[in-house]
Amino acid sequence: MIIQFCATVADMNRVPVLVVGGGGAGLTASMLLANLDTDHLLINSRPRTSDLPKAHVLNLRAMEILEDVGAAERISEKSTPPEAMAATAFYAGFGGEEPDAGRRIARLQSWGAGGTDANWRAASPMIQRNLPQIRLEPLLLERAEELSPGKIRFNHELVGLEQDGELAVATIRDNESGEQYEVAADYVIAADGGRTVPGLLGVEYEGLGTVSETATLHVSADFSDLAIDDDVLIRWTVSPVSGAGVVMVPMGPDNWGPQSEEWVIHLQYLVGDPREVTDEQVIADVRSALEIGDLPMEIHKISRWTIDAVLASSFREGRVFLVGDSAHKHPPTGGLGLTSAIHDVHNLTWKIAAALRHEAGESLLGSYEPERRPVVARNAQRSLENAINHLGILAEIGVSPDNSREENRAVLNRLWSDDPADQGLRERVARGIRSQSMEFNELNVEYGYTYDSSAVVPDGTLPVENPDDVRIYLPSTRPGSPLPHAWLNDFEGRRIAIKDLVRPGRFLLIAGEEGDAWCDAARELAETNRIPVDVVKIGHIDGDLFDPELTWTRNRGIKASGALLVRPDRFIGWRQEEAAADPVGVLAKALSSLLGREVTIREGVMA
Repeated sequence: MIIQFCATVADMNRVPVLVVGGGGAGLTASMLLANLDTDHLLINSRPRTSDLPKAHVLNLRAMEILEDVGAAERISEKSTPPEAMAATAFYAGFGGEEPDAGRRIARLQSWGAGGTDANWRAASPMIQRNLPQIRLEPLLLERAEELSPGKIRFNHELVGLEQDGELAVATIRDNESGEQYEVAADYVIAADGGRTVPGLLGVEYEGLGTVSETATLHVSADFSDLAIDDDVLIRWTVSPVSGAGVVMVPMGPDNWGPQSEEWVIHLQYLVGDPREVTDEQVIADVRSALEIGDLPMEIHKISRWTIDAVLASSFREGRVFLVGDSAHKHPPTGGLGLTSAIHDVHNLTWKIAAALRHEAGESLLGSYEPERRPVVARNAQRSLENAINHLGILAEIGVSPDNSREENRAVLNRLWSDDPADQGLRERVARGIRSQSMEFNELNVEYGYTYDSSAVVPDGTLPVENPDDVRIYLPSTRPGSPLPHAWLNDFEGRRIAIKDLVRPGRFLLIAGEEGDAWCDAARELAETNRIPVDVVKIGHIDGDLFDPELTWTRNRGIKASGALLVRPDRFIGWRQEEAAADPVGVLAKALSSLLGREVTIREGVMA
């Protein structure tokens, strides 16, 4: 629909990209756009970053992206020490007078075991980090302002959004002065958590399922006399009083594990609980469920939310792209919400930058939703399944809100009983808890996801069969796969992570040690068509860079004469196993498909 704007474009502020929302997704989008030398403006309706501590897990790919923009080091300095997040554990209560109160039921390795799990180390040069949202976002804001001074406006609220085929025009209110102004943008990234933009666009949401209602408390308290296990991050407490689970997560900031000064406590309520759950009731319920009596607790924040999953009906409306919670919302189980948002903008921003510079056709932008929707739909479903499996563990143990405290405690005591009659229960509960590795060891979900769209050129090969596509990541260069990690050496013996060869907004052609023809073809096409392509030959003995441990050689999927093309977001866009009679023509066809534009061949060059 063509809309008659109330002012001419010449009267407006003009910016290539408008980012709406200053949370994890929006601030990361801003930093990535700055890395891509793409002018933009970010607005956020609130005067400051979030005061909610809910999101805290930063997976391997998220940390890689945050390293790209120069934020990873300061995040790592503030985050949970790796040794304090190597595990998760389940406990039989917390406080109370019984000898077995707070006894550990089982412990699971979590998220790469603090960087010691060889599978996780082989996937990425980064390690998993943990930093609560209320401490993460100020660091992201600080870095975004360093990269784009004067372009980050908090307390500026979107109140209107219109668009035609050429531009989107946003009406923005400065909440401090009350004045309104308009901004015309080529593209809008909606990272506002779904609060405003989807409603203005008429975007609806599809619910995937609801598990429970949750109250979350952010408190300062000294639990060091009751909590055990220095290496445990998330504590799943089975309360004999409530007959339900209570989740406890240390918040630091200076000490972690049992010595943490601050905590987040999640208390579940049944959907449709008829009681009026006031703040006072929530506090009383937490004290009762944890059996901590009048132990001093300073309450910073109480929030309520629903454990459910939803997907937007569309991730794009015209010139507006939805990312993060605007496009999809997940239960927190698995830590896939914030990280998915960061992955969204990593997928999107290079495509917008390429379209603005006319390096790519408009159709490249059409690959955003086909690539991201299947991934985040799976993530949302996985998050639901993680949450449901926790309820299954409680049911297997046999605790229930309908039981008395004494009945639930008797059930819990069976978990370490010597009675042969309890052996079956112990085995079933142990199996149920082991299965929760689907949440804490979901490496393939977090890192191994693949893309299938017009921005990927298939090579006719089939995916390798994976015996466990949740937990096991199998590195591959099949088009659509993430670039496998490898440590390389240069001529001076300096160590280089292969991911760092992919520079912002630039493609990388990786050839085998005999792939000179592919490198020459890439240089020729890049110069003729003004496409940003870098080239490198990697081999164990010969090449521009060397593969001393043969990690790349094992995973590269090409022969010494072959080549592959890595997109700016470090996903494989094209691959040819070996040499071709016409490398320029083959590569030109691949780039034309990837970029959604004609890539021409200079006269006199073989085609």
